[in-house]
Amino acid sequence: MNLTPLSIARTAGKLALSKKGLDVKILKIKKISNICDYFVIVSGDVDVHVKAIADAIDEGLRKKDVKPWHREGIRGGKWVLLDYVDVVVHIFLKSAREFYALEKLWGDAPVEELR
Repeated sequence: MNLTPLSIARTAGKLALSKKGLDVKILKIKKISNICDYFVIVSGDVDVHVKAIADAIDEGLRKKDVKPWHREGIRGGKWVLLDYVDVVVHIFLKSAREFYALEKLWGDAPVEELR
């Protein structure tokens, strides 16, 4: 299955919501950066929740033949990054999300909120 970057981002967001991920947002950064096309940003309550969200996204996308190019932070649980090249998923503890403030850093990016 060949998904577009936007489909990957939306699928990741929906998978995060399936694990009760909080404040799920997709930032379209394609026109303002060459890092990737989309950031998916989501929060979890505790480190175990962050890991469960990351695992759900990883497993759900693998079922669609979409594998991460890189994974970071699984052991620490404060900030997990799943890099799908065109889509980068950031799963934070609430406090880490506030500290790093990616939404403010990329404030010019159009935002899609998932519920």
